[in-house]
Amino acid sequence: MKYRYAEMIWNEVKEAADQDRIAVLPVATYEDHGPHLPVDTDVVLCTEICQRAVAKIPLEAVLIPPVLHGYSPHHMDFHGTITISWDTFIRYVKDVCCSLAYHGFKRILVVNGHGSNTSPLDLAARLTNIEYEGKILCASVNHWDLRQAKEAGKTIRDSSYGGTSHAGEYETSLYLALKPELVDMSKAVDERSPLPPSFKTDLLAGTHSEGSSARLIPYWSSQTASGVMGDATKASKEKGEKFLGAAIEGLIELIRELGATEILPRRNQHCS
Repeated sequence: MKYRYAEMIWNEVKEAADQDRIAVLPVATYEDHGPHLPVDTDVVLCTEICQRAVAKIPLEAVLIPPVLHGYSPHHMDFHGTITISWDTFIRYVKDVCCSLAYHGFKRILVVNGHGSNTSPLDLAARLTNIEYEGKILCASVNHWDLRQAKEAGKTIRDSSYGGTSHAGEYETSLYLALKPELVDMSKAVDERSPLPPSFKTDLLAGTHSEGSSARLIPYWSSQTASGVMGDATKASKEKGEKFLGAAIEGLIELIRELGATEILPRRNQHCS
């Protein structure tokens, strides 16, 4: 059974939609990830998690070709970053999702691999639902927010709060599990956010327990000299394999949850 959308003949795409398979769309970006990781980190991690998850359940999901460029203007002080303006990015992803809906896919899951894509992708998914007047379900998720990934973080990680943020223990471990030959651990550093508790984040732990759930994203170069926002020194291939397994199983769980979600009719009180 084919599960890669790009490898399907057009009538096979129709069949996949008719079978009510979930369309899984990876979205990431190219940007700096410290002195030890390549600029394709977000792309590699997100696309691999999605590909491996969908490959396990080909009767239930279809892997859509990824959107590889995202929203990263605050990273532009670091070489290698490619950014798309927020409005172009939202419209682009919405157009991809609406194309899938037009072809008959009723449930679409956008899987994000870059933190600052989160808000634009939430809007893209919401706008897709509005465009199709509630007759489809389009959702979005960050791969580090998958339930099983967060649960795994509680037992696998060794770094303190903030250590699994950008290019830290989590992302570095995942990359070591996937492409270890491209990681230079001799240059790995532990560099944390200088922001107060309410504005500090940790990919696997969310917001700081000592502060409010507030959001503040200054220019990246004003917060870190290396580009790292976490503890990359605690990363290992062994941890990465465990993180990877948890993310894959977590994504499968979410795909099935979306598949089981009923598409309920609107109750427009303005219609007689």
